[in-house]
Amino acid sequence: MTGSRRVLFRTLCVAAALCAGAAAAAQPDKSANRAKLSQPAPVNPRQTGNSTFQFALANGMQVLVIPDHRAPVATQMLWFKVGAVDDPPGISGLAHFFEHMMFRGTKQVPDDAFSQTIAKNGGETNAFTDHDYTAFYEQIATDRLPLAMKLEADRLANLDLSDSHVGPERDVVLEERRMRVDNEPQSLMNEQMHAALHLSHPYGRPVIGWSDEVRRIDRVSAQDFYDHHYSPNNAILVIAGDVTPEDVRKMAQEAYGNVAARELSPRAEFTEPPRLAETRMTIVRGDARVPIFSRIYRVPSYAQGAPGQAESLETYAQLLGGDQTSILYRVLVEQKKLATDAGASYDGNVRDAGEFSVYAVPRPGVSLEALEKAVDQVLGVNTLALPRDSDLGRAKTELIASVTYRRDSQFALASAYGQALVIGLTVDDVNKWPARIRGVSAEGVRKAAGSLSRKDAVTAYLIPGGGK
Repeated sequence: MTGSRRVLFRTLCVAAALCAGAAAAAQPDKSANRAKLSQPAPVNPRQTGNSTFQFALANGMQVLVIPDHRAPVATQMLWFKVGAVDDPPGISGLAHFFEHMMFRGTKQVPDDAFSQTIAKNGGETNAFTDHDYTAFYEQIATDRLPLAMKLEADRLANLDLSDSHVGPERDVVLEERRMRVDNEPQSLMNEQMHAALHLSHPYGRPVIGWSDEVRRIDRVSAQDFYDHHYSPNNAILVIAGDVTPEDVRKMAQEAYGNVAARELSPRAEFTEPPRLAETRMTIVRGDARVPIFSRIYRVPSYAQGAPGQAESLETYAQLLGGDQTSILYRVLVEQKKLATDAGASYDGNVRDAGEFSVYAVPRPGVSLEALEKAVDQVLGVNTLALPRDSDLGRAKTELIASVTYRRDSQFALASAYGQALVIGLTVDDVNKWPARIRGVSAEGVRKAAGSLSRKDAVTAYLIPGGGK
């Protein structure tokens, strides 16, 4: 499952806070401690939130435990600090390729025996890749958690990277790209827009990779990537479920403790080059079903923004175009009858620059130029006037309420914390996100609207017609 700048932090961290609160009933009430993973962590579990515990194994693997005793099940997520930004020059898609390869097997657990073993024991497993991380997970009965850990530890140490595995899996990735990108005009447009938006930053490379570069993946490049990225000292293990910190420490030590740390490739730090002007593109495709107006702004993320900046952008995106009660939808679809759909979103759950996006689909007979002008009029009003109290209150309530029903999902719980930690945020950042959203002011939203600069944006038209 290839990532595409997912907004997991917004959609999951409230679930984490709510689930943590539910689980806390069985735990001592201690104050939260803000402790980044970059600081030394003790071997013995220590409480880092109302009901979260962190520790480290001697080989450098970081572990977060989230007890949740409502059902005898557990979710294991193993997050690696490696993603598309770490692809070697000229071999884009290598991190995503390893999402596939990790299911190719080891000598002890060959071929698809990993997935079959999990399934035979009543569990499920999958993985996903994004620019900043790759994550693998299993959901399984608590008494089978040691089995899931041992299976993960085996492929972490002993993955079979023979030519007979690398070549066929490379072909699988190329076919996935053909189906999900090359034959989807909107996906192609988004890919082109990101490449233009981020200039030389690797956020501009597609997670799935460019086809010609994916074809360069061979056994040698795969082995080198595995040896220098897939290591316990480059991983965060998150366990949510019917467990205790002591039990997890014992299980993790038995399963992962003997996996040796490896020398890691230094993770490059990238600086976004300044943009001097807006980029515009028009893409004409015979397989496009409807015309689309789309714009992506480069904006600060949760990891790099000033306090409250990301939360204000998040709230503005919801107010502007989060659903059918939003301003863009009301004005363009319901009032002016210019569009059949319109919306906005903010993706700030990344290590470097985030993205703020707006889009609209015109009604038949409405030009994209006219639709873009109408969108810009709405955006211009929001930079000058404070949002109405009713609109602001609705947006903040919806942001928090949108994940209320996820509070029973261990996957959502583990994902919220795992994704935050792997990009450099903390347990405290997850737990206090709802309060920070509630604290967003009308002036904060107006400033967020005013911060969107056309010189930091890519605007695209997708037009049906002609050949591919």
